Amino acid sequence: MDNPAEKPRILIVDDEEGIRFGLERLFRREAFHVFTAVDIESAVEILQEEEVDVALFDIRLKGSDGIDLLRISLKLIPDLTVIMITGHGSIDSSVAAMKEGAIDYILKPIDNATLLETVRKSLELKTLRNENSFLKSELRNSLDVREFLSRNPAVRETVSIADKVKNTPASVFISGESGTGKEVLARYIHFTSNRQEANFIGINCAALSESLLLSELFGHEKGSFTGALEQRQGKFELADKGTLFLDEIGDMSLDIQSKLLRFLEERSFERVGGVRQIHVDVRVIAATNQNLKNMIRTGRFRKDLYFRLNVISCHLPPLHQRTEDIPLLTGHFIHYYSERYNKAIHGIRPELQKQLTRHLWPGNIRELQNLINQAVLLCEGNEIISLRGWDRFDSDSELPEERDSDDEVHFGKLKETTEEIVSRFEKKLINKALGRNKGNRTRTAEELDVTRKTLGRKIEKYGL
Repeated sequence: MDNPAEKPRILIVDDEEGIRFGLERLFRREAFHVFTAVDIESAVEILQEEEVDVALFDIRLKGSDGIDLLRISLKLIPDLTVIMITGHGSIDSSVAAMKEGAIDYILKPIDNATLLETVRKSLELKTLRNENSFLKSELRNSLDVREFLSRNPAVRETVSIADKVKNTPASVFISGESGTGKEVLARYIHFTSNRQEANFIGINCAALSESLLLSELFGHEKGSFTGALEQRQGKFELADKGTLFLDEIGDMSLDIQSKLLRFLEERSFERVGGVRQIHVDVRVIAATNQNLKNMIRTGRFRKDLYFRLNVISCHLPPLHQRTEDIPLLTGHFIHYYSERYNKAIHGIRPELQKQLTRHLWPGNIRELQNLINQAVLLCEGNEIISLRGWDRFDSDSELPEERDSDDEVHFGKLKETTEEIVSRFEKKLINKALGRNKGNRTRTAEELDVTRKTLGRKIEKYGL
């Protein structure tokens, strides 16, 4: 038997036994945990003792008014989702109930399909509100969004550009290697802008198939494809008045690219399987670790879309080019994880900090964050005196100038030399990870914290 705590929990309040029994049977069949009550007193008792996700209240109860129950319930549980059940002659009362805080109403005779769709949509909206509230709270608790942490001149210039445009609807394009903080910059732009009270919605374009990505972005109508059992809002609708962050934009198919271009030109779209034009006010921030100009030359990315997205360009350099930021970020992560694990760690030994500064950081800031997370978690004193797991960072991970010989590197122009160095070490890193995982790409991708698609592209690039 399923654990009731894992099911949606619904309270049905109706003084007609037949309706109450029929609704209870309907929702139990749909895997809900159901509570029932016949009057205000028994309903309030349930609300005081049980967790309830959504409530169905009859507008007319014997000897009392469903709106009275609504008012009492919302005082007890301010974020309770309430749907009123009403007859045709009580529509005015239902409208009044919505002004009091009900989210919707259902007319008698009750159509089961309509009721189920209304309840599910209400639960989905409640979940999204809760998740968004949690994410905002977590973000504000874990990161001072008023500042993007960096002392590096190039990064500070990038942040300065972001500050100048963050209160405009202009599209922003962020480039940089995986783990350099592209999403953090996108969140900084949103949460310090005039859109901060609206939603920040992120989606990884590389993590979904073409059909799923299309539905996630634009939503779909009921019956538009197999499995589309109900209408669903897409990320563009959910991000209305806010920001939509499109990560790994280079992995988007040409067909979806054309639909995205149309949205950027018209600021409207149709859901999958729909015909109604939906207009939204969304600021788009796109990011990639790929070279889109090369993809344009090979026909894998639309040139017109690139220019639409790249109204404002922001680049985040890899961490090994921002060595002055390593102590700053180390201190930030020590403070964050010390609070998270209720520890009183005030710093790291100077010799270990020097090691961190010398490391190449192929995983960039994300790699540093994971290392400090582990170090704080395992630290037994008030200072980090060892980096358990540092043994996995062998000499191949150090910067070229720290090696005994530079014969392997063909020095020349800065950009070409840097690209050669990064490629050389990236190839070794992937090759060793593949060896440790006996060629299993899924486990290797998980270890390196990249998508399987990105790993496959790198394997092909380096002939591994």
